[in-house]
Amino acid sequence: MDINLPLILLWLVAISGGIWLVDSLFFARRRKKEGVAKQEDPIVVEYAKSFFPILAIVFVLRSFIVEPFQIPSASMVPTLQVGDFILVNKYEYGLRLPVSRTKVVNIGEPQRGDVMVFFPPHMNDTYFIKRVIGLPGDKIELKNNVLYVNGELAPQELIQAVPPVNPQVEILWENLYGQRHLMAKNVRSGEYGNFSGTVPEGHYFMMGDNRDNSLDSRAWGFVPEQDVVGKAFAIWMHWDNWLSLPSFKRVGSIQ
Repeated sequence: MDINLPLILLWLVAISGGIWLVDSLFFARRRKKEGVAKQEDPIVVEYAKSFFPILAIVFVLRSFIVEPFQIPSASMVPTLQVGDFILVNKYEYGLRLPVSRTKVVNIGEPQRGDVMVFFPPHMNDTYFIKRVIGLPGDKIELKNNVLYVNGELAPQELIQAVPPVNPQVEILWENLYGQRHLMAKNVRSGEYGNFSGTVPEGHYFMMGDNRDNSLDSRAWGFVPEQDVVGKAFAIWMHWDNWLSLPSFKRVGSIQ
């Protein structure tokens, strides 16, 4: 999503609150001094009074507590499907000021295996979601889509190969430092099936669970700490498109 919603919300809160404040300090007093009994507020003031509390609550909740997102691509299949609506914890990795993204309270740090929302270095105004694979200082290696972190193998357990005859894609469990999650890879690894690099300080290495259908840190580099948004923790709805009905069969925590 390219719309800067935090900035839009900030402006709406500031404008509605400003109208209400200016009217309370000056114009409402003037109307009272003029002795106009039970005069209704101007329509713009009425709207400001009505919308400011709602906008302020929404702004605080999505800026510091939890924010909803919709999954737009298949890069996290099979963990997340296109059309999944998810919730992202905004305080798990520390409290940040909206718009500027400056961290003001340090609560925690991303861990290997977390599913994280962030701004990638090549598109700094677009939300991405991938899995944290490498922490600062980690050496990351991929050999034919088999992952090694600091020389330690992340074991893969085959669940299903599709189609059954002449399979092209494998669905597997991957165990990353004790955290087990689903992933998919082509039988024949693609362009980014092999990789080697070390994560710089203050950065993270991100990969999609759909390993051969994900543009991630293998393509555009490491994610700076200041571009972290939050930890995805739950699916609350699935909705394919406007012509279909919402489904709640996929509701649950994200692994």
